[in-house]
Amino acid sequence: MLLKKIACLFMLAAAGYASARTPVILVSMDGFRPDYLERGVTPNLNQVAAGGVRAVAMLPSFPSITFPNHYTLVTGLRPDHHGIVGNTMNDAAIPGVRFSMSNTAAVLDRRWWDQAEPVWVTAELHGIRSKTMFWPGSEAAIHGVRPTEAPAFDGKLPAAKRVDKLLSWLDGPAESQPGFMTLYLDDVDHAGHDFGPDSEQVTQAVAHVDQAVGHLMEGLSSRHLAANIVIVSDHGMAGVSKDKVVRMDKLAPESSYRITSSGPYASVDAAPGQEAVVEAALLQPHEHMQCWRKAEIPARLEFGHNARVPAYLCLGEPGWSLLFNDKAVARLKGGTHGYDNQAPEMRATFIATGPAFKPGVVLPAFDNVDVYPLLMRLLDLAPLPSDGNIAPLLPALQEAEVKNSPATEQPQG
Repeated sequence: MLLKKIACLFMLAAAGYASARTPVILVSMDGFRPDYLERGVTPNLNQVAAGGVRAVAMLPSFPSITFPNHYTLVTGLRPDHHGIVGNTMNDAAIPGVRFSMSNTAAVLDRRWWDQAEPVWVTAELHGIRSKTMFWPGSEAAIHGVRPTEAPAFDGKLPAAKRVDKLLSWLDGPAESQPGFMTLYLDDVDHAGHDFGPDSEQVTQAVAHVDQAVGHLMEGLSSRHLAANIVIVSDHGMAGVSKDKVVRMDKLAPESSYRITSSGPYASVDAAPGQEAVVEAALLQPHEHMQCWRKAEIPARLEFGHNARVPAYLCLGEPGWSLLFNDKAVARLKGGTHGYDNQAPEMRATFIATGPAFKPGVVLPAFDNVDVYPLLMRLLDLAPLPSDGNIAPLLPALQEAEVKNSPATEQPQG
């Protein structure tokens, strides 16, 4: 039934019922692993994928956490290049402020985001209205520009209500409708953190998000609107336990280091004059983790050059937690992410459908930086220099979309 409705949308677009610009809708299902599609509770997503495009997997960028990867998806830049290098950050150029997801003032401060230009800023500068139903960065006036509409994040707003809000933006005259929209769904990520990826609660959350996607498709169909819809996740999820903990505070005196992050990976700076102590503790072989100086982080992680990256990085094996105190161990439960971005547990999801896409295409795994040039192509905008490359996605595009498409995008210097 859903496939028939999707086909109907494409026919309506071809018949001229849609606006001159086919809107682009970017949907994020936070923490949604590609293997969740095999749990038997995602009829809507599976039908959309069958009638459109899906990837075997999409590889997140390191660190495989929420804010960095959401900004990568809309800029095409690795976190090291766009500046959102973690969910928690310090920056000597912004003294006295610690960026965190819960620090509303910092999240609204464009200085943290201005190292890159997301899709919606470029769209607005080119006269394309953008409206975001939540997306990291959308509440800040990046380069002095905000989306036409960007409600403040409300984690308590149910998925169905978020879809309703997005659909309401399409109820006005065609000439006033947004050309670019985002939709953020976080149920699966919350369930994964609380109960672990193999839990029944995650399966229920997956079903709930699938229903939201079905609601979106039904809403577009009832409005006789076609859209190019790109459905992604930012990362996967790995189970954790109190039996798999590296106690970082046992390796060096507490007074010798300053913590920026802990969990799947730990990033620390040495206290003044304590570099030798910290290096002696960290830069030796350890079970279940590896540690590096910032300048020596493996090149494959593409991380460590940004000034906001702390001096030392330790990375745990998937399932292991690098923690600094008893309270952190006591709080440990369920699952988490942030491990090596190439780890199978960290893989993300990619599905797309709409007039621009061929039906029934299955793409090999590709990097999430490649989503940005795709979005820009769908909006008929020239992509800015980035780490992304549209080439892996060209086989998914209709011939009209592939025509005149550059084979590669210029990498960020």
